[in-house]
Amino acid sequence: MTRQGFGATRQEFGAALRRVREGTDPTTVGLPAGGRRVPGLRREELGELAGMSADYVRRLEQGRSHPSAGVVNAVARALRVGRADYERLSALAGYAAADGQVPTDLGPGATRLLERFPDTPMIVTDAAMNVVAVNSGFLALEHWDLPGERWEWNVAWRIFCHPFTAFQQSDADATAHEAIQAAQLRAALLRYPGDASLAALVDEMRTRSRRLDTLWRAPRPVGAYESSATFTQSDGDSVTLVGNLIAIPGDDLAAVMLTAAPGSRDATRLAEVVGAADGPAVVRVGQTGPG
Repeated sequence: MTRQGFGATRQEFGAALRRVREGTDPTTVGLPAGGRRVPGLRREELGELAGMSADYVRRLEQGRSHPSAGVVNAVARALRVGRADYERLSALAGYAAADGQVPTDLGPGATRLLERFPDTPMIVTDAAMNVVAVNSGFLALEHWDLPGERWEWNVAWRIFCHPFTAFQQSDADATAHEAIQAAQLRAALLRYPGDASLAALVDEMRTRSRRLDTLWRAPRPVGAYESSATFTQSDGDSVTLVGNLIAIPGDDLAAVMLTAAPGSRDATRLAEVVGAADGPAVVRVGQTGPG
């Protein structure tokens, strides 16, 4: 890790550490699960696993002590956190992992979302807005084509640099959508400064898209992480859906759920389109297409 000249407060790190500790299943770190009055690990257990005192763990969580890079590594190993939580703890402590990469693993939470909402078109993206997986409902919209570009499965890239022909938005929705994409990219670059692929993506997009470069220099506030769009199918019919961005914090992923107004013509059309879909509930996606 390298020490950064800026960082979150000790209180923010302490709160994040406590959330991770209390959210850790004792059995995943080799401890018995029974006889517990509070969720997760006790401070004494974390201290023993990480090689520090329970009192020091308490000081960290109360924001009364600033952790070294070694301490961050020790508690991350002890809690067996995923890459996303490790990166978050590092950033809150004011460090960045030298090899910090955007996590791309499709975790169990995201998988369950895709499996349990088969009638709702949905995609899952990583922090850099690369599509990680989709469900059959999304594929039924016939929305995503493969142009052969390097970042063809990146949502922001398709918005700013290679727009879809069968995807239309009003000026207001397009403005909101662009602000969301720019905000997500900026946040990802701050969390993962060591990810060379993400840095290259941002540089290329700012070179190609004046709209993104303008947003990068003067970000617009994001009022709500949703926007509406009209999707046109191959038969010429269309359906207007609202996309909502929902965070999946543990894996640093996000789900975009596409829904229609209840009782509307669009809801009827969506049910027809999704009802005719055939395929697996979860389709994993890579930089060169689904697989």
